[in-house]
Amino acid sequence: MIDHPSANHGPRPDGAVVDILLVHFTGLPSAAIALDRLTNAESGVSAHYTIDEDGTIYRHVAEDRRAWHAGVGGWQGCRDINSISIGVELVNPGHEFGYRPFPPAQMAAFQTLARDIVQRHHIPPERVLGHSDIAPARKQDPGELFDWRGLAASGIGVWPEPTPDDDALASESEVAGLLSRFGYDIATTGLPLALLAFQRHFHPEWLSALPLAETVRRLRALSRVPTTPLQSRLPQRTA
Repeated sequence: MIDHPSANHGPRPDGAVVDILLVHFTGLPSAAIALDRLTNAESGVSAHYTIDEDGTIYRHVAEDRRAWHAGVGGWQGCRDINSISIGVELVNPGHEFGYRPFPPAQMAAFQTLARDIVQRHHIPPERVLGHSDIAPARKQDPGELFDWRGLAASGIGVWPEPTPDDDALASESEVAGLLSRFGYDIATTGLPLALLAFQRHFHPEWLSALPLAETVRRLRALSRVPTTPLQSRLPQRTA
């Protein structure tokens, strides 16, 4: 691991408990540009870690500090995701500059780092999330090529396993209720964008923002995953 400090961070507020591991892609043409943006005081953004495509890990912000990576978003009613999360950026050009699969070396390094983070902070599996999960109206990362299923198989995060009981047709209200139960901020983003974010994470083969049968099956299966409430109780803030 290489220390590459960022100027962009602050204290976590009183009462904040690290409860989310938030995954991003850098969405910039190169690792050098991404590293400069994440550490340059003028950019106003940062993350705790960046992982290059060859597996090199850069540490920007100490985990006991509040990095500036989540922005406006929400999960389980919390609007200050930065204060309760660890942010990890994966070098990838993103959809704007040539989105591509995440190399095995990069994913292996992420698994090692993520396992250490979730164990030390006791982050529940269902709160290993993508940026698009907490900000569906603004973000697509880490996107549909990120191997969430393989990550869950390695013991990090969750993955739904539908059964025949999950096959029935679903009403719009049921879909909205299931998304909200898991943590998506339906009230702010609306159902289509929240559903698209769910598909990016849990049904990446088909991104439609529509409640397709297989999407509903996976959503119902996910509803059986035990969830725990966020531990922090914080004032409302968004940056």
